[in-house]
Amino acid sequence: MTLLRKLFISFLEGNFMYERIRNLREDKDLSQTQIAKMLGMSQTGYSKYETGENDIPTNTLIKLAKFYNTSIDYLLGQTNLKERYPEK
Repeated sequence: MTLLRKLFISFLEGNFMYERIRNLREDKDLSQTQIAKMLGMSQTGYSKYETGENDIPTNTLIKLAKFYNTSIDYLLGQTNLKERYPEK
């Protein structure tokens, strides 16, 4: 299956955000345990974010966007631009 097809299927299924946070973590060669520790939560709890079992709270989205130096819009699949918006 091509990458474009995978992205399209993810978009239709609404899994875009969950794949993005997993891909960003894996791109940095980090474990779920490491990210969970940074967020102050358990690995199991964080794992449920990556699988879409639990919704990600806004404050956690903000922390993840800052950590990965990207925008919340990118995490949510609203844009393909990874760049963070300028600070106020």
